[in-house]
Amino acid sequence: MPITAEQQAEIDELRANAKPTLRAVAEGMENHLYKAHDVLDHGFIRVIDYMGDDAAICQAARVSYGKGTKSVQNDEGLIRYLMRHWHSTPFEMCEIKLHVKLPVFVARQWIRHRTANVNEYSARYSILDREFYIPEPDKLAAQSVINNQGRGEALTGEEAARVLEYLKGDAARCYDHYAEMIDQEGQQGLARELARMNLPANIYTQWYWKVDLHNLFHFLRLRADAHAQYEIRVYADAICNVVADWVPAAYSAFEDYRMGGANLSGKAIDCVRRMLKGEKVTQETSGMSKGEWREFEGIIG
Repeated sequence: MPITAEQQAEIDELRANAKPTLRAVAEGMENHLYKAHDVLDHGFIRVIDYMGDDAAICQAARVSYGKGTKSVQNDEGLIRYLMRHWHSTPFEMCEIKLHVKLPVFVARQWIRHRTANVNEYSARYSILDREFYIPEPDKLAAQSVINNQGRGEALTGEEAARVLEYLKGDAARCYDHYAEMIDQEGQQGLARELARMNLPANIYTQWYWKVDLHNLFHFLRLRADAHAQYEIRVYADAICNVVADWVPAAYSAFEDYRMGGANLSGKAIDCVRRMLKGEKVTQETSGMSKGEWREFEGIIG
């Protein structure tokens, strides 16, 4: 199960004991506080704490106190201006702390985003739970023939069944040996910090991850993208749902300019201008490489 009975009891207690505060709160985020949102077969994300809201972004941009006399429409326009012109500092005024349970191989991708504060469950001091990520059959895919870091068509038939059996069997066998090595009944027992090396990369770990909104948007732009690996993308999608309720104006601007927009090089802009004038532009006359031209065609349709 993604969340234990003890963790659920803690969540219920925390949500039952609301505390008054003078700080700004985001009603949408208050509804998410402490709740666990299931991801994959045993994973989850949950909000532990947050700071700031859409108004805090605008306040920082204006370097003033309080909401001032600006209307909501003006705030939304300012946020879109900030996003459009890549002004990052005002978005750094908002922060979020997440509790995430995820497979180790996903954590290794995630940790490449170094602009956050992380504290991970320690397998030196504690014993990892017997929980492994086992993909759904339709998520077992062959290597892509056009992308060295992507997936191709889904495996089928006997091959898919064999791969699933390997994943389940190897995970179980490794954990059995891990548990046997650290057991102190009738033996000294291997140190946990050494025994953990025998565990597979699909075992689950947990961490607290705190990040500001600017760097969170950068994470989401890469990991909620359709080209991202499925197993990390579903975590990013779950976070997107939370952020949309926390800072709706900022998230709307992010969706429009970052997720839905496109960056064009100087050569690409020159090609667009030439096309608008009626000129027929080809890859050979564009000044772009074949790869650049292929991406350009993908953007302009």
